[in-house]
Amino acid sequence: MTYGLTPEQAELAQAVRRFATGTLAEGALARAHSRDYPWDIAQKLADMGMLGITIREEDGGVGGTLMDAVITIQELAMVCPKSADVVQAGNFGPIRTFAEFATPTQKARWLPDLLAGRKLISLGMSEPDAGSAVTELKTSARQDGDDYIINGSKVFSTHSPHADLFLIYVRFGPGIGGIGSVLVERGTPGFTIGQPAPFMSGEEWCPLYFADCRIPVENVLLGLGGFKRQIAGFNVERIGNASRALALGRHAYETARQHVAERSQFGRPLCEFQGLQWKFAEMTVKLEAAQMLLYRAAQDADANGLPSAFDTAVAKLVCNEAGFDVANEAMQAMGAYGYSTESLVEYCVKRTRGWQIAGGSLEMLKNRIAEHVFDRRFSQRSS
Repeated sequence: MTYGLTPEQAELAQAVRRFATGTLAEGALARAHSRDYPWDIAQKLADMGMLGITIREEDGGVGGTLMDAVITIQELAMVCPKSADVVQAGNFGPIRTFAEFATPTQKARWLPDLLAGRKLISLGMSEPDAGSAVTELKTSARQDGDDYIINGSKVFSTHSPHADLFLIYVRFGPGIGGIGSVLVERGTPGFTIGQPAPFMSGEEWCPLYFADCRIPVENVLLGLGGFKRQIAGFNVERIGNASRALALGRHAYETARQHVAERSQFGRPLCEFQGLQWKFAEMTVKLEAAQMLLYRAAQDADANGLPSAFDTAVAKLVCNEAGFDVANEAMQAMGAYGYSTESLVEYCVKRTRGWQIAGGSLEMLKNRIAEHVFDRRFSQRSS
């Protein structure tokens, strides 16, 4: 889709699609079902300038726009969904927060390997008793001379089996103002990475445990009062989440569209049955509407520095719903062929379902939108 793109952006989309088709199409199915991180693909994408797209050039990035990153991740996902995960890791989420707030020393130490696709950064935000209510987190950071001592645990950390660096939300003191973040490397004494747990999407995430884990004060990313700054950066991750969800829905749609155009039953092509025609008409409307709202969020972010909470919530909600609904309907249209692991359609269904939870559940997004509608806060906590 090129609606709303400048000529330069449309040219970028075509270039990324050519690269993906020529380099990533072969092996896309095997990659999707592998639990290993595709380090070889990460380094190829880094060589093509597809990691660090929105990170400043002086920090080793490309210095592009959020729209550039959205276009790139969507075009890659249309050919190889697993490669889009690599672009997400190299542009959105914790790497973007790190690049935004890290000191020059921290950047010099870790960014080169992250942007070259040689290392990964993972986010430790959720805890057993602090999911959507993330401000109830208990993992603590207590200063001891020139060090901080970390105690607590984290769950549901993407890329945790493979990451070398972890951006951990911690509590320096009471209240929201007491929440900040630290950087912890794999292998730090007192930091244990638990056994991987499998999820419906095929991904594996590890629990993270901190028992008197000592880190130098230089590893503090954002100290007291840092929560609101880093959560604003988290909206960028939601744009990446929305982009992949929509792109995987479109991937499934295109696969199913070709299937029903070519396959015949009862003596005629499946696409001649009105029930399937209506199904594809409804899928098309969902995809097109969601794409425009995603572009709006990304374009407004480029104009204003960071995505607004409202635009991000709207884009993620509509893209998560459209991506899953379309992938699910595509699977239904293909029957057993769509349900088979020999097609990426069933993979798209599983992945898009997970993104309706990860990075802000649909229900929490609706709460945020309602607050914008009524211009007031609605606390979810009991009095």
